[in-house]
Amino acid sequence: MDAFTDGILQRIRAAEDDLTYARETGDEFLADVEQEELDDLRRLAAEHGVEIGAATA
Repeated sequence: MDAFTDGILQRIRAAEDDLTYARETGDEFLADVEQEELDDLRRLAAEHGVEIGAATA
């Protein structure tokens, strides 16, 4: 795995964890921010052919 792929998958995992935390704590603003971050990271991954299923496994 190259550095870009590894980095984007790490960032996706972190954003997923942060989104889960925000939802669990009821922080709607943080949840919105994290969802946007996650959407952007997934779009970026798709544009570069990175399979994101590995990030959520």
